[in-house]
Formats: sequence, C-alpha cells, structure tokens
Amino acid sequence: MNHAIASMQPCIEACTECHQICLQTAMTHCLQLGGKHVEPKHFALMLNCAEICQTSANFQLSGSQFVPKLCALCAEICEACAVSCEAVGDMDECAAACRKCAQSCTSMAAV
Repeated sequence: MNHAIASMQPCIEACTECHQICLQTAMTHCLQLGGKHVEPKHFALMLNCAEICQTSANFQLSGSQFVPKLCALCAEICEACAVSCEAVGDMDECAAACRKCAQSCTSMAAV
C-alpha cells in the first residue's frame, strides 16, 4: 500500500463507514418512521453527507491534491448532519458516525 494512502486509511475508513450508515439509515430507518425523519432539509442532508463521505474516501484513495479542501467540506457537512440527526432524535448511530468522520476529516484537512 502506498505510504500516503496508508496514512489516510483511518479517515478513509471513517468516511466509508459514515457513507454506509447515513445512506442505510436514510433509506430504511427514516423512510420507515416518516414524519420529521423525512423532512426535506434533514433527509437531503443525510444523502448529501453520504455522498460527500464516499467522494472524500475516493479522493483519498486516488491521492488527489484536493484532499485537504474536500476533507474540510466533508467535515462541515458531517457535523451538520450529526446536529440534524440529534435534533430529529433516535439516530444516535448515525450522529456518532458523522462526528467520527468529521473529526477524522478535520485532521486530514489540516495536512
């Protein structure tokens, strides 16, 4: 494994996990419960979070020069998603994955 990618591995894993949890939670938990779980702003943010996390992992895997900028944006979106999930309630796993990813991406953005 490339040394640069190896140093990014914890962030790649956090992004991948957050992508999976946000997408799965939105498409199962939120759709099943309805109500505030599918309010457009919250639901769109969850899908946006899943997408930016997948993109962030892909950019890291490719060794892109844009990783710091993309990770900074990913951290911002993950933090917003965590706050939204906490406000809606009953979404602790998703909020935790978002916070973990935000923290990891913040570290990568500072590189």
